[in-house]
Amino acid sequence: MHSALLRRIPCGFTRQSESAASLAAEGCRIASGKRANRLGWIDSIRGFTLMQMIVYHGLWDLVHLHGVEIAWFTGNGGFLWQQSICWTFILLSGFCWSYGSHPLRRGLTVFTAGAIVSLATVVAAPDQVILCGVLTLISSCMLIMIPLDRLMRRLPPALGILLCGALFLFTRTISSGRMGFGLITLPPKLYSGLLSAYLGFPPPAFYSTDYFPLLPWMFLFFMGYFFSRCLPRRSLPSDAFSGSAVLRFLGRNSLPVYLAHQPLLYAAFSLICD
Repeated sequence: MHSALLRRIPCGFTRQSESAASLAAEGCRIASGKRANRLGWIDSIRGFTLMQMIVYHGLWDLVHLHGVEIAWFTGNGGFLWQQSICWTFILLSGFCWSYGSHPLRRGLTVFTAGAIVSLATVVAAPDQVILCGVLTLISSCMLIMIPLDRLMRRLPPALGILLCGALFLFTRTISSGRMGFGLITLPPKLYSGLLSAYLGFPPPAFYSTDYFPLLPWMFLFFMGYFFSRCLPRRSLPSDAFSGSAVLRFLGRNSLPVYLAHQPLLYAAFSLICD
């Protein structure tokens, strides 16, 4: 049952993807005296990846909604591009967690945005509904990190990266009913409802056009967290390698840009192609 399920639930970005570009909602900051300075190079990386996501979604619209044939996009090239985008955003969100302030408020804000996107797809586009999407994943990880931070700080960062990387790979295929590189078959009773889907065990009837459960993706977020601990804050000046002003602007305003770009793309292509 799970092989068919995987074909219906892409673990990546589609037109309706809840891009993690919005997930460092207040950006990555470091303390400098009494004021907090943004890390310009983080904003630039986020902005560059956000631009890729917009282009990817535009091509997705053309291929899947307007019948344009782009062979490489529907093959391995498009899949690898898609994965590089979502991996970058999730890692960046984990990296920025320890530099941001008010983690509870930020986590709840992003979780609310994810709930709004899910509700909007249920009402306006039920055939492309988003449940347990990236916004829900990252906001959940942001909230989980609040009680885990003190415990995880006891781990050496390098060990944390290796451990989380191994756990990510070990649980990578959990939504298909297996883990441990496909060697361990999980009991079907684990795949029993929406809560199980949120955790990483989607039942046969579950459907989402964009699906990022806690397992395995939270381990990628945790890897980003440990990467940030490998770099002392004093070695991260906010103006180093800050990139272009356009990229920094996109990175700083990733949430509103994300929320606006999909309806704008949809409307533009509907006018041009129909």
